[in-house]
Amino acid sequence: MIIRNLKVFSQNICKNSTITNTILKTHSHFDILLIQEPPWSEIQKIPSFSNYDGEPLMGTSHHPNWITFARHPSNNSNFPRVISYVNICLNSFHFLLRRDLFDYCDINIISFTNNDICHYILNIYSDSSHSALKYLKNTEVNINHVLLMMGDFNIRDSLWNLSFPFHSSISDNLIIIVDSFDLTLSFPTNPGPTRFSDTVGESNSVIDLMFLQNSSIELDHHTILSKSRLSSDHAPLSIDIPICNEVIQSSKLVITPGSNQEKEFIKDVMSSLVSLDTSNIKSVESLNQIVNQLGSIIKQMWSKNTKRSRISKHSKQWWSDSYSLALNNYRLSRSCDNWKVFKSTVKEAK
Repeated sequence: MIIRNLKVFSQNICKNSTITNTILKTHSHFDILLIQEPPWSEIQKIPSFSNYDGEPLMGTSHHPNWITFARHPSNNSNFPRVISYVNICLNSFHFLLRRDLFDYCDINIISFTNNDICHYILNIYSDSSHSALKYLKNTEVNINHVLLMMGDFNIRDSLWNLSFPFHSSISDNLIIIVDSFDLTLSFPTNPGPTRFSDTVGESNSVIDLMFLQNSSIELDHHTILSKSRLSSDHAPLSIDIPICNEVIQSSKLVITPGSNQEKEFIKDVMSSLVSLDTSNIKSVESLNQIVNQLGSIIKQMWSKNTKRSRISKHSKQWWSDSYSLALNNYRLSRSCDNWKVFKSTVKEAK
Protein backbone atom coordinates (compact mmCIF):
# COMPACT_ATOMS: atom_id res chain seq x y z
CA MET A 1 0.00 0.00 0.00
CA ILE A 2 1.27 3.49 -0.90
CA ILE A 3 0.65 6.45 1.42
CA ARG A 4 0.59 9.85 -0.30
CA ASN A 5 -1.26 11.92 2.30
CA LEU A 6 -1.61 11.94 6.07
CA LYS A 7 -5.17 12.71 7.16
CA VAL A 8 -5.10 14.59 10.48
CA PHE A 9 -8.05 15.10 12.83
CA SER A 10 -8.09 17.39 15.88
CA GLN A 11 -10.75 18.02 18.54
CA ASN A 12 -11.24 19.08 22.15
CA ILE A 13 -13.49 16.31 23.52
CA CYS A 14 -14.04 17.86 26.98
CA LYS A 15 -12.82 14.82 28.98
CA ASN A 16 -15.59 12.62 27.56
CA SER A 17 -14.56 8.97 27.28
CA THR A 18 -17.55 8.02 25.12
CA ILE A 19 -16.56 10.60 22.50
CA THR A 20 -12.95 9.40 22.58
CA ASN A 21 -13.89 5.72 22.19
CA THR A 22 -16.30 6.58 19.39
CA ILE A 23 -13.63 8.55 17.53
CA LEU A 24 -11.09 5.74 17.93
CA LYS A 25 -13.57 3.24 16.52
CA THR A 26 -15.23 5.23 13.72
CA HIS A 27 -12.40 7.46 12.46
CA SER A 28 -10.21 4.77 10.95
CA HIS A 29 -10.07 6.75 7.69
CA PHE A 30 -7.80 9.23 9.50
CA ASP A 31 -4.09 8.63 10.09
CA ILE A 32 -3.45 10.92 13.08
CA LEU A 33 -5.84 12.00 15.86
CA LEU A 34 -4.90 15.01 18.00
CA ILE A 35 -7.06 15.17 21.12
CA GLN A 36 -7.31 18.02 23.61
CA GLU A 37 -8.72 17.56 27.14
CA PRO A 38 -8.83 13.74 26.98
CA PRO A 39 -10.46 11.67 29.72
CA TRP A 40 -8.38 10.22 32.57
CA SER A 41 -9.86 7.72 35.01
CA GLU A 42 -8.87 4.99 37.43
CA ILE A 43 -8.12 1.69 35.71
CA GLN A 44 -7.32 -0.41 38.78
CA LYS A 45 -5.65 -0.39 42.19
CA ILE A 46 -1.97 -1.29 42.44
CA PRO A 47 -0.24 -2.59 45.60
CA SER A 48 1.13 0.05 47.94
CA PHE A 49 3.09 -0.01 51.20
CA SER A 50 1.43 3.20 52.36
CA ASN A 51 -2.16 2.45 51.34
CA TYR A 52 -3.94 -0.77 52.35
CA ASP A 53 -6.49 -0.40 49.55
CA GLY A 54 -3.75 0.24 46.98
CA GLU A 55 -2.86 3.26 44.90
CA PRO A 56 -5.06 4.14 41.90
CA LEU A 57 -3.57 3.48 38.46
CA MET A 58 -4.86 6.16 36.12
CA GLY A 59 -5.24 5.76 32.38
CA THR A 60 -6.99 7.03 29.28
CA SER A 61 -8.76 5.55 26.25
CA HIS A 62 -6.92 3.07 24.03
CA HIS A 63 -7.72 1.05 20.92
CA PRO A 64 -5.77 -1.80 19.29
CA ASN A 65 -5.69 -0.02 15.93
CA TRP A 66 -4.16 3.17 17.33
CA ILE A 67 -0.78 3.87 18.95
CA THR A 68 -1.15 6.22 21.89
CA PHE A 69 1.39 9.00 22.46
CA ALA A 70 0.90 10.65 25.83
CA ARG A 71 3.06 12.12 28.54
CA HIS A 72 2.74 10.06 31.72
CA PRO A 73 1.34 12.11 34.62
CA SER A 74 3.82 12.82 37.40
CA ASN A 75 1.04 12.56 39.98
CA ASN A 76 -2.72 12.07 40.16
CA SER A 77 -3.44 15.74 39.59
CA ASN A 78 -1.10 16.59 36.72
CA PHE A 79 -2.77 14.75 33.85
CA PRO A 80 -1.78 15.61 30.27
CA ARG A 81 -4.42 17.65 28.50
CA VAL A 82 -3.23 16.59 25.03
CA ILE A 83 -2.90 13.11 23.51
CA SER A 84 -2.00 11.99 20.00
CA TYR A 85 -3.06 8.74 18.35
CA VAL A 86 -1.36 7.31 15.25
CA ASN A 87 -2.87 4.60 13.08
CA ILE A 88 -0.99 1.29 13.43
CA CYS A 89 -0.73 1.11 9.64
CA LEU A 90 1.88 3.89 9.85
CA ASN A 91 4.47 1.93 11.85
CA SER A 92 7.02 2.35 9.07
CA PHE A 93 7.10 6.12 9.68
CA HIS A 94 8.65 5.52 13.13
CA PHE A 95 6.52 8.00 15.07
CA LEU A 96 7.98 9.15 18.40
CA LEU A 97 6.78 11.27 21.32
CA ARG A 98 9.49 13.93 21.67
CA ARG A 99 9.62 14.74 25.38
CA ASP A 100 13.28 15.64 24.85
CA LEU A 101 12.03 18.78 23.08
CA PHE A 102 8.94 19.74 25.12
CA ASP A 103 8.08 18.08 28.41
CA TYR A 104 4.85 19.82 29.41
CA CYS A 105 1.37 18.49 30.16
CA ASP A 106 -0.39 20.78 27.63
CA ILE A 107 2.00 20.23 24.71
CA ASN A 108 2.31 17.02 22.72
CA ILE A 109 4.94 16.91 19.98
CA ILE A 110 5.41 13.83 17.81
CA SER A 111 7.93 13.24 15.05
CA PHE A 112 8.06 10.91 12.06
CA THR A 113 10.50 10.19 9.26
CA ASN A 114 9.62 10.53 5.59
CA ASN A 115 12.12 10.64 2.72
CA ASP A 116 14.95 10.65 5.32
CA ILE A 117 13.62 13.90 6.87
CA CYS A 118 12.34 14.15 10.43
CA HIS A 119 9.04 16.07 10.57
CA TYR A 120 7.16 17.35 13.63
CA ILE A 121 3.48 17.79 14.55
CA LEU A 122 2.42 19.85 17.60
CA ASN A 123 -0.81 19.27 19.54
CA ILE A 124 -1.59 22.17 21.88
CA TYR A 125 -4.09 22.91 24.64
CA SER A 126 -3.71 26.42 26.02
CA ASP A 127 -5.97 27.07 29.02
CA SER A 128 -7.54 30.38 30.03
CA SER A 129 -4.23 31.34 31.70
CA HIS A 130 -2.38 30.57 28.42
CA SER A 131 0.07 28.33 30.28
CA ALA A 132 1.17 26.41 27.18
CA LEU A 133 1.96 29.59 25.25
CA LYS A 134 3.98 30.95 28.18
CA TYR A 135 5.93 27.68 28.31
CA LEU A 136 6.64 27.76 24.57
CA LYS A 137 7.70 31.40 24.67
CA ASN A 138 10.12 30.77 27.55
CA THR A 139 11.56 27.53 26.13
CA GLU A 140 14.26 27.88 23.50
CA VAL A 141 14.20 24.95 21.10
CA ASN A 142 15.59 25.01 17.59
CA ILE A 143 13.64 22.57 15.45
CA ASN A 144 13.05 22.51 11.71
CA HIS A 145 10.44 20.85 9.53
CA VAL A 146 7.42 21.49 11.77
CA LEU A 147 4.54 20.54 9.48
CA LEU A 148 1.69 21.86 11.58
CA MET A 149 0.61 23.05 15.01
CA MET A 150 -3.03 22.80 15.97
CA GLY A 151 -5.34 22.57 18.95
CA ASP A 152 -7.45 24.61 21.35
CA PHE A 153 -5.74 27.96 22.00
CA ASN A 154 -8.54 29.67 23.98
CA ILE A 155 -7.94 33.04 22.30
CA ARG A 156 -10.62 35.11 20.60
CA ASP A 157 -9.19 37.52 18.08
CA SER A 158 -10.14 39.42 14.93
CA LEU A 159 -7.12 37.87 13.19
CA TRP A 160 -8.97 34.57 12.72
CA ASN A 161 -12.56 35.63 13.38
CA LEU A 162 -13.69 38.63 11.35
CA SER A 163 -16.94 38.90 13.31
CA PHE A 164 -14.99 39.46 16.54
CA PRO A 165 -14.00 43.16 16.74
CA PHE A 166 -11.04 42.99 19.15
CA HIS A 167 -7.37 42.09 19.08
CA SER A 168 -5.71 40.32 22.01
CA SER A 169 -2.13 40.94 23.15
CA ILE A 170 -1.89 37.19 23.82
CA SER A 171 -2.25 36.69 20.08
CA ASP A 172 0.99 38.60 19.56
CA ASN A 173 2.82 36.05 21.71
CA LEU A 174 1.21 33.23 19.73
CA ILE A 175 2.32 34.76 16.42
CA ILE A 176 5.89 35.08 17.73
CA ILE A 177 5.87 31.37 18.60
CA VAL A 178 4.34 30.50 15.23
CA ASP A 179 7.01 32.50 13.39
CA SER A 180 9.78 30.74 15.33
CA PHE A 181 8.51 27.40 13.91
CA ASP A 182 8.21 28.89 10.40
CA LEU A 183 4.44 28.38 10.40
CA THR A 184 1.55 30.48 9.17
CA LEU A 185 -2.12 30.73 10.16
CA SER A 186 -4.41 28.43 8.17
CA PHE A 187 -7.87 29.65 7.22
CA PRO A 188 -10.67 27.06 6.87
CA THR A 189 -12.35 26.29 3.57
CA ASN A 190 -15.68 26.63 5.39
CA PRO A 191 -15.33 29.56 7.86
CA GLY A 192 -17.39 29.33 11.01
CA PRO A 193 -17.24 28.91 14.79
CA THR A 194 -15.21 26.11 16.35
CA ARG A 195 -16.67 26.39 19.86
CA PHE A 196 -20.43 26.41 20.41
CA SER A 197 -21.81 27.97 23.57
CA ASP A 198 -24.91 26.80 25.45
CA THR A 199 -24.80 29.87 27.71
CA VAL A 200 -27.52 32.42 27.08
CA GLY A 201 -26.03 35.67 25.82
CA GLU A 202 -22.64 34.12 24.98
CA SER A 203 -21.82 33.88 21.29
CA ASN A 204 -20.06 31.05 19.51
CA SER A 205 -16.35 31.59 18.94
CA VAL A 206 -13.25 30.61 16.97
CA ILE A 207 -10.58 29.34 19.37
CA ASP A 208 -9.49 26.05 17.74
CA LEU A 209 -6.74 26.95 15.30
CA MET A 210 -4.29 25.44 12.85
CA PHE A 211 -0.89 26.68 11.71
CA LEU A 212 0.82 25.18 8.66
CA GLN A 213 4.36 25.03 7.32
CA ASN A 214 5.08 28.42 5.80
CA SER A 215 7.32 27.29 2.96
CA SER A 216 5.04 24.54 1.66
CA ILE A 217 2.74 25.41 -1.23
CA GLU A 218 1.29 21.88 -1.12
CA LEU A 219 -0.40 22.32 2.27
CA ASP A 220 -3.91 23.62 1.70
CA HIS A 221 -6.54 25.11 3.98
CA HIS A 222 -8.16 22.97 6.67
CA THR A 223 -11.82 22.04 7.18
CA ILE A 224 -14.11 22.59 10.18
CA LEU A 225 -16.23 19.46 10.79
CA SER A 226 -19.01 21.18 12.71
CA LYS A 227 -21.49 18.32 12.16
CA SER A 228 -19.08 15.74 13.62
CA ARG A 229 -18.55 17.21 17.09
CA LEU A 230 -20.91 14.73 18.85
CA SER A 231 -21.69 16.09 22.34
CA SER A 232 -18.53 18.20 22.59
CA ASP A 233 -18.85 21.97 22.39
CA HIS A 234 -15.81 22.05 20.09
CA ALA A 235 -15.93 21.29 16.36
CA PRO A 236 -13.17 19.05 14.97
CA LEU A 237 -10.62 20.31 12.46
CA SER A 238 -9.15 18.18 9.68
CA ILE A 239 -6.49 18.47 7.00
CA ASP A 240 -4.63 16.30 4.50
CA ILE A 241 -0.83 16.60 4.60
CA PRO A 242 0.91 15.68 1.31
CA ILE A 243 4.07 13.61 1.84
CA CYS A 244 6.54 11.75 -0.32
CA ASN A 245 5.10 8.42 -1.41
CA GLU A 246 5.67 5.82 1.27
CA VAL A 247 5.16 2.10 0.71
CA ILE A 248 3.93 0.39 3.87
CA GLN A 249 3.04 -3.19 4.73
CA SER A 250 -0.68 -3.92 4.34
CA SER A 251 -0.51 -7.49 5.70
CA LYS A 252 1.25 -9.50 8.39
CA LEU A 253 1.73 -13.10 9.54
CA VAL A 254 -0.59 -14.07 12.40
CA ILE A 255 -1.76 -17.02 14.46
CA THR A 256 -5.34 -16.64 15.66
CA PRO A 257 -5.68 -17.23 19.43
CA GLY A 258 -7.49 -20.50 20.16
CA SER A 259 -7.16 -21.74 16.57
CA ASN A 260 -5.86 -25.09 15.33
CA GLN A 261 -2.80 -23.25 14.04
CA GLU A 262 -2.01 -22.08 17.57
CA LYS A 263 -2.31 -25.63 18.91
CA GLU A 264 -0.05 -26.97 16.14
CA PHE A 265 2.48 -24.17 16.74
CA ILE A 266 2.72 -25.00 20.46
CA LYS A 267 2.91 -28.73 19.69
CA ASP A 268 5.71 -28.27 17.14
CA VAL A 269 7.70 -26.00 19.46
CA MET A 270 7.39 -28.41 22.40
CA SER A 271 8.41 -31.38 20.23
CA SER A 272 11.49 -29.52 19.00
CA LEU A 273 12.43 -28.42 22.52
CA VAL A 274 12.50 -32.03 23.69
CA SER A 275 15.31 -32.79 21.21
CA LEU A 276 17.29 -29.67 22.19
CA ASP A 277 20.41 -30.76 24.10
CA THR A 278 20.96 -28.47 27.11
CA SER A 279 23.16 -30.83 29.13
CA ASN A 280 26.46 -29.27 28.16
CA ILE A 281 26.05 -25.56 28.97
CA LYS A 282 29.41 -24.69 30.52
CA SER A 283 30.14 -21.25 29.13
CA VAL A 284 28.52 -18.09 27.85
CA GLU A 285 29.28 -19.17 24.30
CA SER A 286 27.48 -22.49 24.71
CA LEU A 287 24.51 -20.71 26.34
CA ASN A 288 24.32 -18.27 23.44
CA GLN A 289 24.37 -21.19 21.03
CA ILE A 290 21.40 -22.83 22.78
CA VAL A 291 19.49 -19.52 22.83
CA ASN A 292 20.11 -19.05 19.11
CA GLN A 293 18.90 -22.60 18.43
CA LEU A 294 15.78 -21.91 20.47
CA GLY A 295 15.14 -18.72 18.48
CA SER A 296 15.55 -20.59 15.21
CA ILE A 297 13.09 -23.28 16.33
CA ILE A 298 10.43 -20.73 17.26
CA LYS A 299 10.97 -18.77 14.04
CA GLN A 300 10.73 -21.93 11.93
CA MET A 301 7.57 -23.17 13.66
CA TRP A 302 6.04 -19.69 13.45
CA SER A 303 6.59 -19.57 9.67
CA LYS A 304 5.15 -23.06 9.34
CA ASN A 305 1.88 -22.36 11.18
CA THR A 306 1.07 -18.71 10.48
CA LYS A 307 -1.21 -17.31 7.82
CA ARG A 308 -1.01 -13.93 6.10
CA SER A 309 -3.64 -11.49 7.28
CA ARG A 310 -4.48 -8.00 6.08
CA ILE A 311 -3.72 -5.27 8.63
CA SER A 312 -7.23 -4.12 9.48
CA LYS A 313 -8.58 -0.95 11.00
CA HIS A 314 -11.71 -2.75 12.18
CA SER A 315 -10.61 -5.26 14.80
CA LYS A 316 -12.66 -4.08 17.76
CA GLN A 317 -15.21 -6.83 18.33
CA TRP A 318 -17.76 -5.03 20.52
CA TRP A 319 -18.81 -2.57 17.80
CA SER A 320 -21.83 -3.65 15.76
CA ASP A 321 -24.48 -2.25 13.41
CA SER A 322 -26.72 -1.39 16.37
CA TYR A 323 -24.06 0.98 17.74
CA SER A 324 -23.64 2.59 14.32
CA LEU A 325 -27.41 3.07 14.13
CA ALA A 326 -27.51 4.68 17.59
CA LEU A 327 -24.64 6.98 16.64
CA ASN A 328 -26.30 8.00 13.37
CA ASN A 329 -29.57 8.71 15.20
CA TYR A 330 -27.74 11.13 17.49
CA ARG A 331 -25.90 12.81 14.61
CA LEU A 332 -29.18 13.43 12.81
CA SER A 333 -31.18 14.65 15.81
CA ARG A 334 -28.46 16.21 18.03
CA SER A 335 -30.80 15.43 20.96
CA CYS A 336 -29.55 14.72 24.48
CA ASP A 337 -31.87 11.71 24.73
CA ASN A 338 -30.34 10.02 21.67
CA TRP A 339 -26.84 10.75 22.99
CA LYS A 340 -27.75 9.05 26.29
CA VAL A 341 -29.10 6.05 24.37
CA PHE A 342 -25.88 5.75 22.36
CA LYS A 343 -23.71 6.21 25.47
CA SER A 344 -25.58 3.52 27.44
CA THR A 345 -25.48 1.14 24.46
CA VAL A 346 -21.70 1.40 24.20
CA LYS A 347 -21.28 1.11 27.98
CA GLU A 348 -23.31 -2.12 28.09
CA ALA A 349 -21.33 -3.63 25.25
CA LYS A 350 -17.94 -2.87 26.80
